[in-house]
Amino acid sequence: MARFFTAHIDGLLFVAILLLMTTGLVVLFSASNASLARVSAQLMNMLVALTVMWVFANIPPHYLTRLSLPVYLLGLALLIGVALFGDVVNGARRWLHVGVTRIQPSELMKIAVPLMLAWYFDRYEATLRLKNYLFAAVFLLVPVGLIARQPDLGTAVLIFSSGCFVLFLAGLSWRIIAGIIVAGLASLPFLWSVLHDYQRQRILMLLDPAQDPLGSGYHTIQSTIAVGSGGVFGKGWMNGTQTHLDFIPERTTDFIFAVYSEEFGLFGNLVLLFLLLLVIARGMVITANAPTLFTRLLAGAITLTFFTYAFVNMGMVSGILPVVGVPLPLISYGGTSLVTICLGFGILMSIQTHKKLVQT
Repeated sequence: MARFFTAHIDGLLFVAILLLMTTGLVVLFSASNASLARVSAQLMNMLVALTVMWVFANIPPHYLTRLSLPVYLLGLALLIGVALFGDVVNGARRWLHVGVTRIQPSELMKIAVPLMLAWYFDRYEATLRLKNYLFAAVFLLVPVGLIARQPDLGTAVLIFSSGCFVLFLAGLSWRIIAGIIVAGLASLPFLWSVLHDYQRQRILMLLDPAQDPLGSGYHTIQSTIAVGSGGVFGKGWMNGTQTHLDFIPERTTDFIFAVYSEEFGLFGNLVLLFLLLLVIARGMVITANAPTLFTRLLAGAITLTFFTYAFVNMGMVSGILPVVGVPLPLISYGGTSLVTICLGFGILMSIQTHKKLVQT
C-alpha cells in the first residue's frame, strides 16, 4: 500500500516542499497573531495541494501532451469570458462565475501556457524554423495581453516569464533574444503610457518610497524596515514588532517574507534560500534528465517559474522590485497559487519517475 502512494513521488523534492510548507505554517501562525482558524485553513489548502500533486505525479507525461491544446483553448475561452462577463472587484476584472462557484482563469494559464508551448515545439522538433517561434510568441502574448488588461500585472509577468523560458529552452537564437531585449527597452516609453496610474505609481515609489510614506510608498517602507530590523538572528518567533504592531501590510500573503525576516533574521533567510534553491536545483536536474523535448521544456518552465515567484516576491519585499501581487511560493497564505505550484511539482515528479519506469 505504501508503495502505491510513493511510487511516483520524488523523495528529495517532496521533502524540500514539505519543509517549506511547514515553515510557511510556522510563520503564518505569527503573522496572523496566532489565529488557529487561519492556520487550519492553510493546512487544508496544503492537503488539497499535495493531493493534486500526487494525482499529477501519477499521470504519465504522454497523457499531458493530449491535454495541452484543449487546456490552453479552455483557458483562453475563460479569459475572454472574464473580459466580457467577469466580476469587477477593487477595480480589477479577474473572476468569472461558472455555475455555483467563481474561478480565476489566469491561474489555469500558469500551467496551460508552458504546457501548450512545450507541446507545440515537441510537435515541430524536427523542422523548427523562425516562424515556429513567431507562432509560439503569439500563443504566449494573447493570454498575457488578456491578463494584463484585467489588470493583473503580477500574474501576467509570471505567465510571460514561463513562456519565455520555454522559448529559450527550445533553442531560440541569442541574437534574436538580444534583439528582443533591445526592442523591449526601446518600447519602454510606449509601455509607460499604457500602464494604469497605480502601476506607474508603484514603479515611482520603488525609486523613492519616501515621496508618499503613508500612501503608495507605505508597503515598501514598512517591509524593508522589518527585513533590516531582523539583524543576523532575528527578534525571535512571535516577537516581531513590525508584525505585531500591525505595521506590515498583507503580512500573511504577499509580505509574509517581511515577517519571516524580522523574526528569523539573516540566518533564517539563508536557511530559507537553501530550501528554495534545493527545490530549484532538483527541478533543473529533472529537466536535464528528461527523455523528450516536451518533458524537458515543460520541466524547465515549471522550475524556472518557481524561481521567478520567489525572486519577484523577495525583491518586492526587500524594496528592489516594484510591488506586484506575487506570493512567496509554498510560504504565503492562499489556496489557488499553492495548488497551481504543487500541480507543477506533480508534473515534475511524473517526468522523473515515469522516465525511470520506462528505463527499467
